[in-house]
Amino acid sequence: MCRSVLALAVALAIALGLSTGTARATGQGTGAIARWKTMDTCAKQAQAAFPDFTPDANAKREAKLKSCLNANNLPPREPLTQPQPR
Repeated sequence: MCRSVLALAVALAIALGLSTGTARATGQGTGAIARWKTMDTCAKQAQAAFPDFTPDANAKREAKLKSCLNANNLPPREPLTQPQPR
């Protein structure tokens, strides 16, 4: 019985050792997530500053978003495409 408990403990230790090694994030992944969070924060700040959906507020919100992204050295967002008339 003692050997089976010891074998089970060793197997569990090996399994835990293997599973924790694969769960680590890479430096590039961590950096990408940080940039996405900052981009999301910029979008939330722009939306909070100009919550209306008038043409004037839309333009100001887009300008604020672009300014925040530029200030944080982030890429601009793709412009929204308009649906094509049929």
